[in-house]
Amino acid sequence: MTRAKTLVVGPSHWHTPLYADRIAAQHDVVGLSDPDASRVNHLTRLWDAPLYSSWEELLAVHGDAELAYVLVPHNAMREVCLALIAKRISLVVEKPAGVSLQEVTDIREAAEAAGVPIAVPLVQRGGPTDRWLARAGSSVYESVQFIAGPPDRYLTNGSPWVVEREAAGGGCMINLAPHFVDLFLCSTGAGYATVTAALSSRLHQRSIEDYASLTLTTADGCVGTIEVGYAFPGSPLKRHCSYMRIGAAGTATIWSDGSASFTSVDGATTTARIDVDSDPLYGRFVDKVAEQLEDGFADLPGIRDLEATMTVIWDAYANGR
Repeated sequence: MTRAKTLVVGPSHWHTPLYADRIAAQHDVVGLSDPDASRVNHLTRLWDAPLYSSWEELLAVHGDAELAYVLVPHNAMREVCLALIAKRISLVVEKPAGVSLQEVTDIREAAEAAGVPIAVPLVQRGGPTDRWLARAGSSVYESVQFIAGPPDRYLTNGSPWVVEREAAGGGCMINLAPHFVDLFLCSTGAGYATVTAALSSRLHQRSIEDYASLTLTTADGCVGTIEVGYAFPGSPLKRHCSYMRIGAAGTATIWSDGSASFTSVDGATTTARIDVDSDPLYGRFVDKVAEQLEDGFADLPGIRDLEATMTVIWDAYANGR
């Protein structure tokens, strides 16, 4: 398989360490751009590619690239994506792809008009957690808790803008909840869910929320509750997570330590231990991007999936704020 000529825009993003080795293996990185050279010099060596101080300069030199990863601050995503689309460069963009729903829609409309495929790393989809929960069948009732470490970790991991509301658009809800809104919409088959939300920043006293609780309801009565936070202590455990899905086939549950159970409607229970760490899913996503680039990322989450998810998220902000 020929390795695609690839750009990486904003690789100081905290997810880049999860992508980096597989990007080196799967793609021919021809350039990267980031305003903070000290954060990414090691990547120029890993990828054997030059660093540019701005994405505009990168794109001016490498406008013939075949693929780009967009990892810039959320308030810059729309401009970068539209410029790449204008060059007909296929791209991967991190959620939320903007600081408003309209920005996501602008990207989606431009991409569809130009025939440019976009993949979105909603990496929980198809992962071990998703596969286990699917034992219950389509979700009727669902509960998720995903409480990550404190917001100050972003000050040291290369993405200090994440704790700035203007640059990030929000806090834990915009960053963490899209994965689980996406899983709920996929499982129920609903294109949309009404949502109520409660947000708080009491624990860390920042302008962004460090805790959010969402309740989603579909038109046919399926209900999902999603709790996310930057509220777990800094720890090698990384986070607390738990999941429960109730469907026509039974009830599936998963806990932070990976202990999982499924109880069928006839009362039989099976148990297992699964990997609930989402970090390894990013490398696997890169592999799929490489495999499916020529097919327009046919089997990967795309910009329409993100738009559906962010419709719920932005409705939740309007409700919760």
